[in-house]
Amino acid sequence: MVKLLENTFRSVNIALANEMALMCQKFAINVWEVIEAAKTKPFGFMAFYPGPGLGGHCIPIDPFYLSWKARQSGFECRFIELAGHVNSSMPAYVVERVSEALNSAKKAINGSRIHLFGVAYKKDVTDMRESPALDILELLHQRGATLSYTDPYVPKLHHGGLQLRSVPEEKAGSGIDCAVICTNHRVFDYPAIVRRFPLVVDTRNALKGIDSPNIFRL
Repeated sequence: MVKLLENTFRSVNIALANEMALMCQKFAINVWEVIEAAKTKPFGFMAFYPGPGLGGHCIPIDPFYLSWKARQSGFECRFIELAGHVNSSMPAYVVERVSEALNSAKKAINGSRIHLFGVAYKKDVTDMRESPALDILELLHQRGATLSYTDPYVPKLHHGGLQLRSVPEEKAGSGIDCAVICTNHRVFDYPAIVRRFPLVVDTRNALKGIDSPNIFRL
């Protein structure tokens, strides 16, 4: 129960950060700057960050297990399930941001070449379990995109109807319409990504401090 509480606590607070990101987008406010400012309070605030969705073996799964177990005893975990709904909707939101980025160049997802940076569920690991990048790839594939990716920790992936191999970072770029930063590995050269790609959707605040009109943030 302690482990379930810990992971549910994280899920719920990440969901709040994700919902704030959706809201701030409507207000044209940078949610990452809001969180950094809130962190300056010396008490009463613990920073959680938005992202493209939850990954890993624990946080995406444990809250739903807890809710299922509680339902067997006649208890409805409405708060926990709402958090799960918010978090699970983030890959679709990322795809909408990709669509908005492409629309700014008078292009559609259908027929565009889209390249993902990072498919592991978090930075600097090889673990792909429940990675939101897989959902993003699947949704983009369903909408007719031609896909590729770079992840030095994941040399190849098989998901649904997709079979892809990682492209070395220095070879990615030619003919790509939009790059999407899904996992903020420290090995990536982020300033070079902004220079080389016409459009970049950043879901992790990996481009913090870089200001360019071709950047579309979460």
